[in-house]
Amino acid sequence: MSDPTYDRLVEIVRNLHDAPADRFTPGTTFAELDVDSLTMVDISIRIERHLGVTVHDSELRPTLTLRGTADLIDARQNARREARQNGRPTG
Repeated sequence: MSDPTYDRLVEIVRNLHDAPADRFTPGTTFAELDVDSLTMVDISIRIERHLGVTVHDSELRPTLTLRGTADLIDARQNARREARQNGRPTG
């Protein structure tokens, strides 16, 4: 089953960080990919630009997995959608 958020996240990370495709699995951490702090900032910016939610680079810890990051993005998207449905600002 395809997971659009996870797939988009992997695309974002792969575009910013040159690592072999076989290293990208749901359980892979940013540390295992050797992602540095500047790349984390770029990932954070692109998540906001392409997926519409804010995930601060400080939340993208080296021990966070790609699956965990996708879950965090999904949770933020769901909260934003729910806030809109209830007429609350989503700022």
